[in-house]
Amino acid sequence: MSKTALVVDDSPTMRQMVALTLTNAGFKVVEAKHGKDAVAKVSGGPKMDIVVTDLNMPEMDGITLIKELRKMASFKFTPILMLTTESSPDKKQAGKDAGATGWIVKPFNPELMLKVIAKVLPA
Repeated sequence: MSKTALVVDDSPTMRQMVALTLTNAGFKVVEAKHGKDAVAKVSGGPKMDIVVTDLNMPEMDGITLIKELRKMASFKFTPILMLTTESSPDKKQAGKDAGATGWIVKPFNPELMLKVIAKVLPA
């Protein structure tokens, strides 16, 4: 049974690159263009096994998205990775405080991202 990943990024190109990497690794992928779009897509939708989200997005940023997802019972233990250009300790701490499982700095390396996912997502 394949796992499902939610990819959230306001850049269509970045969404496609992450989605392609995950699809090639056997994931089903649901894409969202910002946090509000992501919340709408997961509310009553398929269960997500992992979430990969950008930080800086219009409508709802990644930190707020993580907080909203963590309020939902179905996302209480779901690994959530931040994939962003931000690398400051303050931003990383804000992500961790919100409930992020991990942090990957763009430009992302597909191999590295899959290694991180393998560490945080039980087989």
